Amino acid sequence: MSAFLKIKKRKDFIRAAKNGQKVVTTSVILQAAQSLSLVPIAPKFGFTTTKKIGHAVVRNRSRRRMRAAVRELHSFAVDNTEYVLIGRKNTATCDFAILRRDLKYALDKVNKLLYNNKNETDNSNPTDLAD
Repeated sequence: MSAFLKIKKRKDFIRAAKNGQKVVTTSVILQAAQSLSLVPIAPKFGFTTTKKIGHAVVRNRSRRRMRAAVRELHSFAVDNTEYVLIGRKNTATCDFAILRRDLKYALDKVNKLLYNNKNETDNSNPTDLAD
């Protein structure tokens, strides 16, 4: 199991929201921005949920599920990019295959938006997700 870098500072979350691209799916919202680092680094991921989606148990479950989906799909992320996943009301309850499908779609789309169809990760084989 490979780990991924995490966004922890508020300013990085805000920068992704202000200066980046956003893709909305039924189970997750993905915001992404290019990293300010001049040195090539692995992609970073941040996870957030609001009180709108439920109490602490629901918010924590949503974040756990988003982290699990990213662990499986982080190979579709582009280096020097910071991604912020925002949980929605059904993130905690939807089928995990749907969450993975939505996240893969959002990663592909946001990478195309950020890098003008010069996506370095051309792993768009949907059969990889079928379990």
